[in-house]
Amino acid sequence: MRVAVYWTPPAHDPFWALGSSWLGRDAETGSVVPQPDVPDLPALTESPRRYGFHATLKAPMMLAGSYEAFLEDACALARTLKPARLPPLAIRSLDGFAALCPTDDAPELAALAEAVVTKLDHHRLPEAPDKQASRARGRTPAQRAYLGRWGYPFVLDEWRFHMTLSNTGAATDRLFTAALRHFGAVLEREQRVGELAVFVEPEPGADFHLVTRLALAA
Repeated sequence: MRVAVYWTPPAHDPFWALGSSWLGRDAETGSVVPQPDVPDLPALTESPRRYGFHATLKAPMMLAGSYEAFLEDACALARTLKPARLPPLAIRSLDGFAALCPTDDAPELAALAEAVVTKLDHHRLPEAPDKQASRARGRTPAQRAYLGRWGYPFVLDEWRFHMTLSNTGAATDRLFTAALRHFGAVLEREQRVGELAVFVEPEPGADFHLVTRLALAA
């Protein structure tokens, strides 16, 4: 089993429904959701569909101890963190895949992500050296250092808020146009990050499921 800490829109927010529809799966209910009528969209979203609609805070990790101990600490951490502003979003190409990215800096959000990465890392079971070496290929020195220390290369100053919309290599103008039409005006509004979402991958290769939402401090 692996666990991850993500941000997702609240379940009642139309943004969550739109994201789940785009990917074809609601990660909280586990249900299949009809996708918009976009050519080849089921195939183009195969990879992000498994993970669910989200932005990564603490990347998927195996646990060194029990899930109960991890969840207890995650709940306690959430109660110490203040909500953060999420600027309006734009559809961009990020390393060859389409993603929703902020249109402005969000230092409060970056600080929140850093706290989640660092404060819960003692629950992470370190990766085997050969697997870590494989994931380190092609990374910058800073990213390799973060991979060794935190189990993921894109943390701290390398972290970039993004919500993945396609497989790698699928960031085409046609897909951008379709995504803009699908998400519409919801991207133009500033949003509030007021909770953490704990996702679980029950076994290797299985879909990730949103198992609990943790409210941040008021």
